[in-house]
Amino acid sequence: MGNVIQIYFQLTGILDRYATVIPPLLLRLVLAWEFGEAGYTKLTGSNWFDQIAFPFPFNLLPPEISWQVATWFELIGAGALLIGLATRFFSMSLMILTVVAIAAVHWPTEWSTLGELLSGYRIVDENNDGFGNYKLPLIFLVMFLPLLFSGAGKMSMDAFIRRKFG
Repeated sequence: MGNVIQIYFQLTGILDRYATVIPPLLLRLVLAWEFGEAGYTKLTGSNWFDQIAFPFPFNLLPPEISWQVATWFELIGAGALLIGLATRFFSMSLMILTVVAIAAVHWPTEWSTLGELLSGYRIVDENNDGFGNYKLPLIFLVMFLPLLFSGAGKMSMDAFIRRKFG
């Protein structure tokens, strides 16, 4: 029994040493890919923001400006996440963008019970049945939380700048 406990503590010690390297790096890479892909799709596609209703105060902006803001925050935010630069700022910015997207695009069109709301917790290609599809954006929000609270990790420009100038 003593050997098992010793091996367990050795393994958890190894995991502890890499806890500030590997998990934040992988979160940054996955989120950078997802938001970079979304931004690139907007950059090369046509503006469909005039077909949706944004929540206040985002509904005060013209659809073209909203389109450009979303496109460039996704693209620049993806690049920043990739290298780990201003990670907390871009995590919060992309979280706000995601919440707006959930409210405007992914939330069920109408719901009056918790069961109806939960019917939108799914991933679907098309959202024409009114039930919504907010599962993936909600997962992205949860993935941003460690980056927001703990930062980009040791393999990042944030850590390099902190070591060099902090």
